[in-house]
This record gives sequence, structure tokens and C-alpha cells, in this order.
Amino acid sequence: MIKLTGVSKHFGSHQALKNIDLEVPAGQKLVVIGPSGSGKSTLIRCMNMLEKPSAGQVIVDGVDLTAHRAPIAKVRQSVAMVFQQFNLYPHKTVLENLTLAPIVVRGVSKDEATETALQYLERVGLSEKKDKYPAQLSGGQQQRVAIARALNMHPKIMLFDEPTSALDPEMIQEVLEVIVGLADSGITMVVVTHEMGFAKEAADRVIFIDEGEILEDGTPIHFFENPQHDRTKLFLSKILR
Repeated sequence: MIKLTGVSKHFGSHQALKNIDLEVPAGQKLVVIGPSGSGKSTLIRCMNMLEKPSAGQVIVDGVDLTAHRAPIAKVRQSVAMVFQQFNLYPHKTVLENLTLAPIVVRGVSKDEATETALQYLERVGLSEKKDKYPAQLSGGQQQRVAIARALNMHPKIMLFDEPTSALDPEMIQEVLEVIVGLADSGITMVVVTHEMGFAKEAADRVIFIDEGEILEDGTPIHFFENPQHDRTKLFLSKILR
């Protein structure tokens, strides 16, 4: 579903990604872990060309996004992304936030977009908030709305870029529970996170990235119980004290 070959990314003299090779099969739940500044967010942003690689090839759902005149906008319709910040439209209600993109981008009727929006709001436990505005919601509720909005585009792939990092500690669990629920739905997911419990519970696969390179790649059991790279062991020793 996602294939990166020889992907590198430079920001001036800083090399954020170094010759990354990575394949994510359809339906896999991949969690990306690493220290701050390791290249995690750059990696996930290259998957939908929010960051254009300096070198290498990115293929998503069979389409080479790095090719000349690649249909990036079309592919993005099936690749949803949930950011650290919720990026909801403050002047629109929760329901309007969910229905806008399906109507404008995918050409779905308002009735159909509303029907599926209500289903996804129920799925994230926020049906009763449909007529509220973002400012009337907690941070955790806003992030759950953002997830429901992404789902209402019926994506094949969902990318999460540290979806709980902007939340107060007591709100983190409610968002993680929603993402864990999604992990059972068969959708392909790539999640950049610092939440080790989530990685253990929901991931099929964990990769550890540091200084722009993938140093560890395996199952959660491998990653947490038998890591091979010294840098991974050092990272875990600080995180899991």
C-alpha cells in the first residue's frame, strides 16, 4: 500500500531522512517511534507529499507520487492525515467540519455526507456534539472530531502524526482508545507516537528511527522485549523506566 525506496530529505544542510526503504502492506498497523528530531514526522509527511523528498521514490496505492505530474491530489483523497493540532474550522459546527470535504472534494451529496458523518461521530463517541463549535469542545474531543472527519473521506490509509502530543494527559487515553478501535477495522495505519502502551496494544509492526535512519523494525514483542540495536535499547531504557 505504501512503498518508499531510497527516500532522503534535506532541509538546507540538515539531512532529515537518509536513504529510507520501507514497505507498508495493506491493512498493516505500523507505529513509528523515535526521539524528537529523529525524522519521524518528516517520514510520515513524505508518504502523502506534504514534504517532497529530495531523492527517492514514494509509491502509494500503486501510484508513484514522485513522478512528474503525479495525481497527488487524487491520491490524497484516499490518504487521510490526523495532525498534532486539530485543524478544525472554528467557524463551522462539528457536523459541518465532517461534511465539507466529502461534498467539495469527492462530490458526495450533502445527505450522504451527513449520514456517514453521523455514523463516524457515533463511532468516536461524539454524536451529541454535532451542533457544537470546536471552541466548545475539549482538546481530546476536538482530536476525536478530527479523526471522524478523516474517516468521513473513506480513506484506504490513515496517517497519524503524534495525534496526542498536544493533549493534556487526562485526554490522551480517550483519543488512543478511538485509534485502537480503528486498528480493528482493516484500514492501513501509520502512527507516529510517543505512546508506548499504544504501540504494544495496537501495532502489528514497530519501527524505530533516529537521525533519519530506520534502526529497528519488527513486531511489538521484538521491539520491546528483544531490540537488537544499542540505540534502541538506550531509548527504551529512558522511556520505560
